[in-house]
Amino acid sequence: MNRTANVVRMQLINKKIFIWIPLIIFGSALAISLIIYGSVYAAFSDDAGPIYGGGSQAPLWYFAVIGIQAMSLTFPFSQAMSVTRREFYLGTTLTAMLASAGLAVVYLIGGLIEKATDGWGMDGYFFAVPWIWDQGAAAATLLYFVAPMLTFTVGFFAATVYKRFGMLTLVLIGACLAAVVALSVLGISFGDGWPAVGRWFADLTPVELGGYGLALVVVLSGVSYATLRRAVP
Repeated sequence: MNRTANVVRMQLINKKIFIWIPLIIFGSALAISLIIYGSVYAAFSDDAGPIYGGGSQAPLWYFAVIGIQAMSLTFPFSQAMSVTRREFYLGTTLTAMLASAGLAVVYLIGGLIEKATDGWGMDGYFFAVPWIWDQGAAAATLLYFVAPMLTFTVGFFAATVYKRFGMLTLVLIGACLAAVVALSVLGISFGDGWPAVGRWFADLTPVELGGYGLALVVVLSGVSYATLRRAVP
């Protein structure tokens, strides 16, 4: 555990990757959203109704970049420091979990503030998006934890594939995934399955989506670790 904790400290040496850049993206997205909400509220006053935006997603997507950097920038250094691949994987995953949990807590506090102030006094909501909060604060926090963890895992997986097999294999995997998605869309269209797909998405709850996301994180993490064991620094 001490060596795993050392990997966490090693990942956090460059704090801008895991802490400062996500906070800058988060703060910028929040500030821009509030300016837009204020402009709409000032223009339409009470006729505007609740105002919602998608700016809260911005820092979540950046975690894919964090996953790539955590592998490509730190893995070679860790091997030079005689850190085993298992220790590197566990320490890096733990760092991502801590960062995702911290971001989820920030989103939870922001959502509670928005609910207490009726959307910052202008019915504008950055955190407390209705569907995400339909099952309460705990479900929303779970989803806000899973989302950055999933994007991190996708980025980390891509970086391990690149380190192990090279760019050609990574591009081929991406092309195959795109082909699978395209064929799935084609099959659903030919089978007139879009109404059923729409009903499935409409009935999906935040807890269910969070559960699916966690399952995908576990699968991708397992594949990433198996690939990492033979990756070249």
